[in-house]
Amino acid sequence: MKFATDRKRVVGLGSAGSGTGHFWTMTVTSVALLVLTPVFVFTFGPLLGQPYDAVVAALGHPLRALIMALMIIVGLHHFRLGIQTVIEDYTGGLTRKASLIAFSIISYGLMATGLFAIAKLAF
Repeated sequence: MKFATDRKRVVGLGSAGSGTGHFWTMTVTSVALLVLTPVFVFTFGPLLGQPYDAVVAALGHPLRALIMALMIIVGLHHFRLGIQTVIEDYTGGLTRKASLIAFSIISYGLMATGLFAIAKLAF
């Protein structure tokens, strides 16, 4: 005999047990991108068409490197969460598992590559 009500047993659980956390993470990364994207565009837009040395010198500034790093991390994390939702909604079975693993590896790999490139330019 269970003494918990039906509502008590399901509080905090989505259909997969983590839907609320996924939703909030997507919302937070969306708001962060809402702020970061204009800052990124206005910071790096003037560098378009500039010579290589000018771009490297500009990326060597710590604040610009931080803006670029935040954009890469938040953007690719948001991408991973979004593609996860698409894959879960439209695929099944082994295809779902393989796609989720592949896109996680791709997004984290791109994050690591981008951060390494920024570190190499900034320092």
